[in-house]
Amino acid sequence: MTDFWTVHGFGFILCMFFFPRLTLFFATLCGGVWWWLGLIFVPRITVAVLATITYGHSNPALVAFTWLWAFLLEFTEKAGSQRLADQ
Repeated sequence: MTDFWTVHGFGFILCMFFFPRLTLFFATLCGGVWWWLGLIFVPRITVAVLATITYGHSNPALVAFTWLWAFLLEFTEKAGSQRLADQ
């Protein structure tokens, strides 16, 4: 069982929050077609899936916050871009 805080720090969380695509690209650099599609189209949800797989047993609160962050910001980003397109 891997603990998030022994592998990463608070700076990693800040980078994931503000720059999810760049951080995901440089931090993992692995994966197949689904990883690349997730990186391009839904990076926050890809981060939440990876966090659940890797840290779900050792840090359930962190995983819950990751899913909350992923859904709230993905939908906010998509709604904001749709509003701009409608103008």
